[in-house]
This record gives sequence, structure tokens and C-alpha cells, in this order.
Amino acid sequence: MFPLFDPVAMGLYVLGYILMIVVAATVAPKLAASVSGRFTLYGAMALTGVLIVLTTAFVIYLIATTALPALRGYGWGFLLGMIFFVVLMNVLTYLASPFLINATYGARPDERLQQIVDGVAARLGAPFKLKAVVVDGPPNAFAYGNFLTGRYVAVTSGMLALTDRRELEAVIGHEIGHHLHRDNALMLLFGVLPSILYYLGVASVQAAMSSNNRNSSPAALAAVGILAVVVSFLVQLLVLAFSRLREYYADTAGAKAAGKEAMQFALAKIHKYYFANPEVREAVQSDKFRALFIYALVNAVANPFVTVTKSDVEAIKRAGYSAFEEVFSTHPPIPKRLRFLDQLEI
Repeated sequence: MFPLFDPVAMGLYVLGYILMIVVAATVAPKLAASVSGRFTLYGAMALTGVLIVLTTAFVIYLIATTALPALRGYGWGFLLGMIFFVVLMNVLTYLASPFLINATYGARPDERLQQIVDGVAARLGAPFKLKAVVVDGPPNAFAYGNFLTGRYVAVTSGMLALTDRRELEAVIGHEIGHHLHRDNALMLLFGVLPSILYYLGVASVQAAMSSNNRNSSPAALAAVGILAVVVSFLVQLLVLAFSRLREYYADTAGAKAAGKEAMQFALAKIHKYYFANPEVREAVQSDKFRALFIYALVNAVANPFVTVTKSDVEAIKRAGYSAFEEVFSTHPPIPKRLRFLDQLEI
């Protein structure tokens, strides 16, 4: 048995992270630009999902075939136990998160919001019951829950004050879309894959460095281990890209629920609110559940407006944004989301 959290593991982590930053700053934006518009949303989601799974499976296969003789000395039960532990911790987080969210935000039922959520759910043909809750905070909304707690749609008090009825229905439609598309469970599944690759890679490098390793080529084993660590960070970038695609997918549900314009105006109002209130943006940025939010702080340069009109929406569509920051985000920039909604045929 060998430690995973040691200088070698830390060094590999730093190596992988540096490479991820380099790829995000150079290759990823150019690659995204080259394939932009060549696939439908559904095609892009399918391609990204398949690429994540096949890449992970291929690297695990390389580790299994290269590392098998050496890792026998450490016990495959340990390695399988390590994978099981990574998966178990993610599953436990998934099961416990609704309770943590309710306690953290003081989520409370709201009869008026429940009626709106029920109406939007019926419009979208949702086959399940949703629990509508209000939480205190700046404009945001999120979907969470599981088979133990039921499915929640949370809307902040700030969102209720910011949006009109149709815009609120669009936001709620977006969150119901996440439930309809099973995004919580799907992102849990994909999110665990980079961790598995990383820990298997570290284990392989440790085995290659061990004096007890007489059953395989240490150089080959180390190379495969380093490859696994590096690929784990690249797979993480793919998982983030997949998450951004799921946000577009949820936006389609919001547009179906209340119309494209209502979805666009809601996003524009949220965007303008945060850029007019940088101190609130910083508070949201530090929130540990920020990946759940409909607005997750993907920076996009635009001037804050006091009110939002159709011309303001057009201005946001034309606004620039940082492709580098987008690569590291779970959400696409709002200007891109507004332009995507323009292309929908609803």
C-alpha cells in the first residue's frame, strides 16, 4: 500500500493543472472556434459525452494492461477500493446535498411560487412533482434534489423582485429543464471520471518508483501514469464543456415554457444586475454551490443598464467575453446564451 497524497502526487497535480491552463489558453478556444456551428446542440452533447467516456475507458485500459504486473504487489483490492472510495464520496455528496442546501440557504416553501412552478411543469410535460422553495439572496435560481428528497426548484428573493411573471416562468422553466434532463445525476457520473483517472495515474507512478517493482517496465508504467494524470485534467475540461452544453439545453426548456424573449430578458436582467453590483458578484463567486446557479459568473464585458430593453439585450449579445475564463466555467457566457436563443425554433 502506498500514500497518494505526497510530493509525487502533488507534483503530478501541479503538472496536470499547468497543462490544463496552457490548453485552456491556447488550444481550447481555437478548437472551439473551429467546430462552432458544425454540430447541433444535441450532436455536440452526444459527441462530447462519447469523447469523455471513450477517453476515460482507453486510459483505464492502458493502465490495466501496463500496470497489472507491478500493481499486483500492492493489491488490486486496494486500487479497486480507491476507485470505490472516489465514487462513494461523490454519491454521498449527491445524496446529502439537498439537506445541506436547505440548511445553508434556509429554503422555505412558498405557495405562490409553487403555483407558478406547477403551471410551468405542466406546460413542459414534467412527469414528476416539484417542490418550490424561496431562498434569500441576490437574483439566482437553481435545481437540486434526488430520489430520497424529491426534486426542488429554488428561486431567490432577489430573482422574484427582479423579474416579471413571464421572465420568472422562463427561469423556472430552465430549472425544470435540468430536472427533465437529469443533469444532476448525469454531471455526477461524468464528474467522477477525471478523479478516477487522476488517482489511478498517481498509483501507477508510485508503483513505477517502488523498489518492489520487478514485474514490469518502470519507465512504461511511469509514462502511462503521467499520461493518466495529464488526461484527467483534459477530461475535466471536457466535463466543463459538457456542463455548458447542458445549460444551453436547459435554456431551451425556459424558452419553451415562456418564450425566447422572456428567457433572454431574464438572462439580460441577471447579467446587468451582477455587473452593476460587483460586490454581490464576489459573494456569489465564493459560494460553494455556485455551479448550481442559473448565473455562475462567467465574465462577459458589457456596460450595466438600469433597466433592460430590447436594445439592451442586443447590446449584450454583441458584448465580448473571455474565452479563457469560459473554458474553466460550468456555464456559457450570457451573450452566447442570448445568441443561442435567437437560433431556436420555438
